[in-house]
Amino acid sequence: MSSSLPSKLFNWRILLILLLLLGAGLRLINLTVPPLDFHPVRQLRNLIVARSIYYQLLPNPDPQKLALSKAFYNAVGQYEPPITESLAAWTYTWTGGENIAVPRVYETLFWLLAGLALFDLARRIASPLSALVALAYYLVLPFSVQASRSFQPDPLMTSSFIIGIYFLYRWAALTANPSPSGRGEGVRVWKWAILAGLFIGLAVLVKIVIVFLVIGAAIAAVLSTLGLRFWKSLQVWMMAALMVIPAFIYYILGHPGRSDEYFFAWTVDLIKLITTTSFYAHWLGFVGSLFGLTILFLSIAGIFIAPPRLRWMLVGIWIGYFVYGLTLPFQMYTHSYYHIQLIPVVALGLVPIIEAILVRISTESRWLKAAFVAIIVFVIGYQAWIARSDLVAQASDYSREPAYWENVSKAIPTNANLIGLTQDYGYRLMFYGWRKIVLWPYVNGLTEAKGTSVDAQAKFSKLVAGRDYFLVTASNQLDAQPELKKILAGYTVAAQGDGFVLYDLHKPK
Repeated sequence: MSSSLPSKLFNWRILLILLLLLGAGLRLINLTVPPLDFHPVRQLRNLIVARSIYYQLLPNPDPQKLALSKAFYNAVGQYEPPITESLAAWTYTWTGGENIAVPRVYETLFWLLAGLALFDLARRIASPLSALVALAYYLVLPFSVQASRSFQPDPLMTSSFIIGIYFLYRWAALTANPSPSGRGEGVRVWKWAILAGLFIGLAVLVKIVIVFLVIGAAIAAVLSTLGLRFWKSLQVWMMAALMVIPAFIYYILGHPGRSDEYFFAWTVDLIKLITTTSFYAHWLGFVGSLFGLTILFLSIAGIFIAPPRLRWMLVGIWIGYFVYGLTLPFQMYTHSYYHIQLIPVVALGLVPIIEAILVRISTESRWLKAAFVAIIVFVIGYQAWIARSDLVAQASDYSREPAYWENVSKAIPTNANLIGLTQDYGYRLMFYGWRKIVLWPYVNGLTEAKGTSVDAQAKFSKLVAGRDYFLVTASNQLDAQPELKKILAGYTVAAQGDGFVLYDLHKPK
């Protein structure tokens, strides 16, 4: 089939290289622009952690900045092991200092390597051309471009997951269909099993939320390959150990308090959301805005015509994703990066659909084949242009942010004890202004979902005790809390500038 379309003009290896170059080029646009374009809270949090590690690695750091960086690290919370942050910090020491380009390059490299695994897996169930089209979706989808270059654990988690799934598929295929000669086969089966366990275990360690998809994929692969005899397989138990033990040690034994806090804050307190029909409508609509609902349903439909081994793995992954959504309901319609792991899954589901279309087109005339190829090239080019345009537009929006927060910091007296309403939980001020701030509670979708409110009269005296100044840079938050606005109007303005007001808590009017 692969010889009936463009392979007479292009070797598929050349097309693969061109696609990878396109994917890399898109992700390397405006490398040094502040990371405020995509979930800045998480990216700034990682930058703060990387900065703390970097200053601890320096032979002769500035004592004040070293102390501040450690204080900021302790303030932002430790939810996952600082793997990408440590990698970035080590690289800072080699490249001459902090630079957001460093983690972006790493995240891009992880994504491209996973793309190779995705392509080879797709090529094993369909033609190289079908695999290339699926890879193109994985690489140029605008959501994929933004999410996969962001400095947070999710790109590495997803990359490790899809590479692990690739090795798990190779293990299942070789186990279910051993070659007649059997020469060297035992070694290869163990190799795929070990690699699957290592990469999937890394994915779970990087960010534990992937465990839902991992469980679904692993159970489906093992049962479809070995059936109920799986418990006799030493390879299965070895893979399970590699997948589970690293994360168990870190999250359960090493940081049990954090794990419990996260579970109660994001699952127990919000579980009531799953009892409403609006939750499922919002979830579906949100995911559709990221992937395209038509593409999403086509990918799900592709499961039914996929080869049995891949079919059951995809079924297991989708079941895991659904359970995952019920466990973290608020994030399902508010946090786009919580769906990043679906990008390769959707791409794999599209492969059987693409293959069926290509088989049908291969029987048509040369002109229809050329027209079809032109449509594919146009769609890929259009999506790439949209992704590129988004990144270029955001460069002008955020390039002035560092200087703005430096100016805000200069307006605040030295050693002042701050509380305030400011963007991104105070992380912008921490990172760009080197100032620690205690956050006054927000009024947002989360407080509405939990059914809570901010009682300014009751909280003000308690929260501002020992504080010197109240900083407001998020004026929309202040407008949403009229009681707080009225209270602050009773204090003297110590400093005021473009987009910020600093109230002196020691000088009531």
